[in-house]
Amino acid sequence: MKKILFLLFIAHFAMAQNIAKIDSGSINQAKYRILFPQNWKGKLVMYAHGYEFMGTRPFQSQNPEFLTRMQPFLERGFAVAASDYQYQGFALPQGVDDTEALRQYFVSKYGQPDSTFMVGHSMGGGITLATIENLGKNYNGALPLCPLSSRPYLQCRKEFDMYATFNGLFPNVVASLSEIFDLSKPYQAQAPNRMMAKVMGIKKAIIAKDSALAVAFAKRFDLKLDDLPFSLFFNENVLRDVAQKAQGNPFDNTNTLYSGFPDNLLVNQKAERLPATANPDVIFSKYDRSGNINVPTVLMHTVYDQLIPATYGVVNFENMVHQQHKDQYFTVKYTNGQGHCNFTPKQTGKAFDELRTWVKTGSKAKAGFVE
Repeated sequence: MKKILFLLFIAHFAMAQNIAKIDSGSINQAKYRILFPQNWKGKLVMYAHGYEFMGTRPFQSQNPEFLTRMQPFLERGFAVAASDYQYQGFALPQGVDDTEALRQYFVSKYGQPDSTFMVGHSMGGGITLATIENLGKNYNGALPLCPLSSRPYLQCRKEFDMYATFNGLFPNVVASLSEIFDLSKPYQAQAPNRMMAKVMGIKKAIIAKDSALAVAFAKRFDLKLDDLPFSLFFNENVLRDVAQKAQGNPFDNTNTLYSGFPDNLLVNQKAERLPATANPDVIFSKYDRSGNINVPTVLMHTVYDQLIPATYGVVNFENMVHQQHKDQYFTVKYTNGQGHCNFTPKQTGKAFDELRTWVKTGSKAKAGFVE
């Protein structure tokens, strides 16, 4: 163990040696961090991070893993600028605004870069797409990675439907939707350090009740059985966060007819049903997804993703782009990664290189597998 920690320290130290300068501070109460490599070539990557549980520490700007994740861009001579956003949780619209404020700060202090790319993981991939849909004139290209690329309402509605149907089939295992959206109780996100214990408890309970049904339920939501408990834990935090930001329940499944289960009649009779108590536009309308892109965009996704499956990470957005007649700006790459944003630095670097070549030559990057 000590040897592994030592090697990790050496690797982190070596990466840090490539950093010539760090600019950090706060803009409109959103902390930021800008990394400049030794071989900075006047190029810029604006980076957007993914979903963070409310109260999570450290923030991205203080997280040592941030430096590791940015290596594919730093080693290619790009400065990387990233905002922590003004608040955590579902922050897609705020992430767009805070990233743009940071970009403007960078230009005012360091001058206009000779090229600027927008990059982000997960919810940050959604911020990447929203940015180029609405502020694309400021960018040469975009690299959304494992992105929340569907309409945000639909992605979060998926989490709602998972809970509604799960609670009907496996009652008293996780919190009910009624409890999650009850604003009379003090808000408290589930602590990340309790995740493993909670996940193991959920797994034990569902296997004890009906392991075959648990497998079928997981498959219905594009999940492996082992990932179902974690997805439920994660989704509860998302839904509690949405309840607070919307000040109620923005979803309504009183008319929903569920399908794709072994016994659809049973699911529809047992599913937890709630009417909407809040306007979904409160949190989902600003920078809603359109597919109207006008700069080269390479979207990379894993073939299996337990949080944003391909339908929500690729297919829905692909159809939007096609409907907008913007296919000439869109290419999808995929890897054999078995988990959310499970890319290697080499894969990220390769996708970024193909995007840069596309921008430079005008020859569209080819869709397909990245080893």
